[in-house]
Amino acid sequence: MSRRRERIDRGIKVRADDIYALTSWREMLYLAAPRVAPVLTLLVVGLAAGPYWQRVIMTTSMFALLAISWDVLAASGMVSLGQALFFGVGAYTSGMLNHYFGWSPLLTIPLAAVIGGAISTLLLLPVLRLRGLYFAMVTLIMPLIIERVIEATGIFGGTEGISGLASLPHRLVELLVAMVMVWVALFGLRRLMDSDYGLVLKGINDNDRSVMSAGINIYRRKAEALFIASSIAAFAGAFMTHAYMFVGMPVFAMDYSILPIASTVVGGVGTLAGPLLGAFILVPLSELLRGLGGLRIVIYATLLVVFIVGLPEGIFPYLKRKYTQFERWVEVEK
Repeated sequence: MSRRRERIDRGIKVRADDIYALTSWREMLYLAAPRVAPVLTLLVVGLAAGPYWQRVIMTTSMFALLAISWDVLAASGMVSLGQALFFGVGAYTSGMLNHYFGWSPLLTIPLAAVIGGAISTLLLLPVLRLRGLYFAMVTLIMPLIIERVIEATGIFGGTEGISGLASLPHRLVELLVAMVMVWVALFGLRRLMDSDYGLVLKGINDNDRSVMSAGINIYRRKAEALFIASSIAAFAGAFMTHAYMFVGMPVFAMDYSILPIASTVVGGVGTLAGPLLGAFILVPLSELLRGLGGLRIVIYATLLVVFIVGLPEGIFPYLKRKYTQFERWVEVEK
């Protein structure tokens, strides 16, 4: 007799999947806890933290938005290596509206999200027919091209950038806006991706030829997904511009492209919540290791490899499985 490990759904999970969950407080709490607990925890920790860690949480929230937007693109069949493109376009759009027109950040940030998303979509519209590595390489090159154009022509402040931009009314307002936007993006996009519209986007990623044979214009759907994802990333860039009251060439840095991908891989690709979890692990971790100097990169990279090798599926799918299932050993006859 040999043995194998078997996974079985927990009884409460099976009951809570049915409408009978509405008749039991225990089942209702089981469903609500994974959704409510992270929101309340982030709110309490954010408000109780000092000014430095509040700024870290705010920055982490923006990287979480970049990671979520990357996951939406990947789920739609578009692997991006240039989230810095969307981030930088949103940052410069908001900075220009504030610097040249004197508009309030409360107006420039949402406008920059929409305008930045539209500009990014138009820039990548001609290459939507590319798939896989070819599309990824274009997204990697685009922010580098824009960065070199700004450096060579001196437009938008050139290499010095533009400083003295208006900030949000208060530090707590910045923090609350960042946290609220993260949860709105997460729960809104999860609802979208679970709808029929989201199933079409996932179908494009799985087998775009089959979706085309059903009479659906996949390039239009991909353009719409690109606009949604790039608008979220552009919001992050616009928000960070006013948080630091500066916009310049660093907004196209590779950090804004690589860290969202690392966060998604660590948290779990295709889950939306996984990228958020990965960002809230990696970004504060890099801050904690900052005092180690060059050794920080070695430790950071080693931990990243451990995460990827030890949990290739990602941390969020692992936690979700432990929450909804239990394991037992069963005997198997040879």
